[in-house]
Amino acid sequence: MVAKDIMNKIVTAAKRKTIGRDLAVKLLSGMYSGLPVVDDDGKVVGVVSEFDLLKVIRTGKSLEQVTAGDIMSKNPICVSENTPVEEVIDLMTKHNIIRVPVVRNDTLVGVISRCDILGFRIWYREIIRNSNQFRKLTKKKFLQRNTVTLPSKDQA
Repeated sequence: MVAKDIMNKIVTAAKRKTIGRDLAVKLLSGMYSGLPVVDDDGKVVGVVSEFDLLKVIRTGKSLEQVTAGDIMSKNPICVSENTPVEEVIDLMTKHNIIRVPVVRNDTLVGVISRCDILGFRIWYREIIRNSNQFRKLTKKKFLQRNTVTLPSKDQA
């Protein structure tokens, strides 16, 4: 299984000039804890998270005074669409990161979060288990309907 199999293809990204308050509003929607930051060509140049915004608040600055470019983590860890999921997990655990941008030719095409991986593993296994149960039931019913009982020697 590779990144493109489980990545979220609907991606919200910030631009370098996005104001901190706007970032906070997007993150408060509950759908994100961080966002990739892209340049005008869609290339990932950073990642901004709730922690970055908290650091701004802690310094006493207003969120209206900073931009994504000011506070983002630069040189973000990204993966290609064909990166094995196991390698994505290794990167997440090694660097203690929540989400990884997925790129094609350096352009953002998706994001994988820890939640995406966990959810996929749980639901994928459920689907496989249920499809195996379905196959067993179908096979059993098919055999019951299509079984011909041959007379034994005693009955012949």
